[in-house]
Amino acid sequence: MRNVLGAVIVITAGFIGPVSAQVQVDSALAAYIRTIKAIDNHAHPVSTDPRDQDFDALPIDGFPPFSMPARLRGGNPELIDGWREMFGYPYRDMSDAHLAELKALKARIYSEQGDRYPAWVLDRLGVDVQLANRMAMGPGIAAPRFRWVAFVDPLIFPVDTKRLETTPDRADLFPRTARNLARYLGDLKVKTVPPTLQGYLDLVVRPTLERMAAGGAVAVKYEAAYLRRLDFAPATFAEARAVYERFRAAGTPSPAVYKPLQDYLFRYIGIEAGRLKMAVHIHSADGAGGYFEASGADPILLESALSDPRLRQTNFVIVHGGWPHTRNTMSLFSRPNVYADFSFMGNQLSSHTLASVLREWLSEFPERILFGTDAYKDSDVVGWEEWGWLGATAGRRALGIALSGMMQDGEVTRERAQEIARMVLRENAAGLYRIR
Repeated sequence: MRNVLGAVIVITAGFIGPVSAQVQVDSALAAYIRTIKAIDNHAHPVSTDPRDQDFDALPIDGFPPFSMPARLRGGNPELIDGWREMFGYPYRDMSDAHLAELKALKARIYSEQGDRYPAWVLDRLGVDVQLANRMAMGPGIAAPRFRWVAFVDPLIFPVDTKRLETTPDRADLFPRTARNLARYLGDLKVKTVPPTLQGYLDLVVRPTLERMAAGGAVAVKYEAAYLRRLDFAPATFAEARAVYERFRAAGTPSPAVYKPLQDYLFRYIGIEAGRLKMAVHIHSADGAGGYFEASGADPILLESALSDPRLRQTNFVIVHGGWPHTRNTMSLFSRPNVYADFSFMGNQLSSHTLASVLREWLSEFPERILFGTDAYKDSDVVGWEEWGWLGATAGRRALGIALSGMMQDGEVTRERAQEIARMVLRENAAGLYRIR
């Protein structure tokens, strides 16, 4: 397989998934896909502040050692094509001397572009607008090219979380969550969480969401699968109040005792986000770290919450597509307010594997599928620029494979394939977030 979208891609007959054997990518369709300026549903762009740490609420740099997928390691030869396309890297190897030149080349471009650098990166990725998952926006990260997605995990953990630190990874993440909640309290000039649950809703949760909306947030984001299972069950105000008011000032609830408070707050935040016209993004896929609970990130665990009639005015996005439980994701599309993106899947998976998923999704619900890169700063060699390039390149290639197969099998016309490509890469997100 060549590393270009217009090349012939051959899928072996035994490959798992619905993509036909011997699929040949239609070169004209591939060329058309490359021209579409995308809306990137999920990314973590880095601002031009050299001290920027706001590109993630729960960064993974404090985890014990763990393995990254092969495509995201510094030795991935695909990166050479990315460096050549984005930065004009003149070599076809990764020698230490040449990587030193690459760093100098990137530093020169960064200096020349100044605060224009993040938008310069988007231009190289073929991205018009990128949704920025950040604690706060920063220099170079601003509308109209960037739209804010704010984090709300801290709001569902208002009392002590020490007994929730059940793995080394969570022992690192929960103190960060507590610091993020303290930051939100400081933004509101509230010294501590109020003594009653109603006071917490009125003085902290609702004002924080309103502050996010007023600051331009088009969505709020949960990384909750790193902290607990996604089984947000129904819980009454009385059940949540009992936990909150018992442990607000002292004591630490067990995971089982704490859960009804989290569950209640999740649905309350969802209702308020809908009122404020913000979508709710939920991480649902295998995650980073050697202790991540993959079964707890299965999107089907959200079924109860997504079937709550009170939440039907709120749009939900399954971020990272629920991989590897992508058919469970597809089963949720029957709800009119559920979408999914394929961010990170384009970074982690081969184009063949991703195309198989997209072929299934597009055959049933093309209006619910969103493009995403999951651009993320991992190291000096694989920064948010490289993550973005890997996600954008593989995502477009996989879309071309899936749609070419649908054309060859007579499922769609060329015109319909082009229309679906526009929907996935741009129009679905433009409608969801009211981007004109």
